[in-house]
Amino acid sequence: MKILVVNNMVPGMRGGAEELADQLVLNLRKAGHESELLRVPFTWEPAERIVEEMVMCRNMQINNVDRVIAMKFPAYMIPFPEKVLWLAHQYRQAYDLWDAGQSNIADTPEGRQIRAAIIEADNAAFEPVKDIFVVGRTVQERLLHYNRLQSTVLRAPLNDETMYPGGPYGDYVFAGGRINSGKRQHRLIEAMARLPGTGRLVIAGPADTPGDADRLRALVEKHRLGDRVTLDIGFLPRQKIADYANNALACAYLPFAEDSYGYVTMEACQARKAVLTVNDSGDLTELIHDGVHGWVCDDDTDQLAAALSELFANRARTVELGNAAHAHWTGKNINWTTTVEALAR
Repeated sequence: MKILVVNNMVPGMRGGAEELADQLVLNLRKAGHESELLRVPFTWEPAERIVEEMVMCRNMQINNVDRVIAMKFPAYMIPFPEKVLWLAHQYRQAYDLWDAGQSNIADTPEGRQIRAAIIEADNAAFEPVKDIFVVGRTVQERLLHYNRLQSTVLRAPLNDETMYPGGPYGDYVFAGGRINSGKRQHRLIEAMARLPGTGRLVIAGPADTPGDADRLRALVEKHRLGDRVTLDIGFLPRQKIADYANNALACAYLPFAEDSYGYVTMEACQARKAVLTVNDSGDLTELIHDGVHGWVCDDDTDQLAAALSELFANRARTVELGNAAHAHWTGKNINWTTTVEALAR
C-alpha cells in the first residue's frame, strides 16, 4: 500500500511528535508499504494567522497514494477519502489550554471567533475519517469532552529500545526533552536550590525560544547552582540523550497534561530509571505510580525538593523503583508491529 504520513513542521523546532512521524514512516516501510512523510509548515503567531493555515490545508490535494495517516493540527485537515487519524495533538490553545487560561488566543470577540473556527474545522475534518486513533488517554478524553467523538488509544512505541539498556546509577537526575514553561524544568532548578549540596541535575534538550533558555540560565545563576545544575541546551544527538538517561540515578519529567507517556518517560523506564513527575502531567500518571515506579508530586517546589532529597539519600530505593518502572513499561508490550497493523489495516 502507498501510505502518506502528514504532519506539521515549525522551522527550528523538533519534538516527540516529529520523531514519532519519522519512526512511523520507517516502520511502515519495514512492513512492506511504500511510505513518505509530508511536513506542512505551520505557525501559530499571531493567532489570527491560524485561520489562514487551516484554509491552506483544506485546499491541498493529495494524489497517487492509497491512504493518508494524519497526526497533528492543522495537517489532519488535508482532505483525502481514505484517511486515518493517529492524533498526537489538536490545537490545545482552543481547548483545555483555553479553559486553563494558557492560550495564545485572546479572550476577545475576535479571539473567540478564532477559537470557534478551529473547533468547527476540527469537527468537519474528523467527521469523514475512517478510523480515529489517539496517542494517549488524555487526548481521548479531550476529544470526547470537546468534540463528542469516540476514539481508540494506540500508544506510541519506543523508537529504539536497544539504545536504553540502562547503566551505572550516577549522581544526577536527568530531565530531557523540549524546554519550555509547559514542561516546567524551572521547577526542578527551584527545587534543587532548597537541597543541601548533594546530588546534581542535568537538563538537556532544545529550547522552544531563546527566552525559555535564558530563564533557566538566570535561575541557575540566581541560586548559585552552577556546580550542581548542568544545562545542555540545543538539539543533541540521540546517543548523547541516551547516555544521559542510561547513566542517571533517576529521570524527571514535569509536563502539564501530557498527551502521551512521552519519550522522556518511556526511555527512562526502558533504562530502569525511576521517574519524578507531577500529578497534573496527564498520561504519565497512568505509567508512573507514586512510590511504585517513582515519585508523583503536586506542582509544588517543596514537594519536588522532598522527592529529590529522598531519591538522592536512598539510592537503593531509587534503583528498586527504577526496576519496577522497567517491568511495568515492558509488560505493556507496546511495539511497532501492532501499531503499523492497526494503522494500515
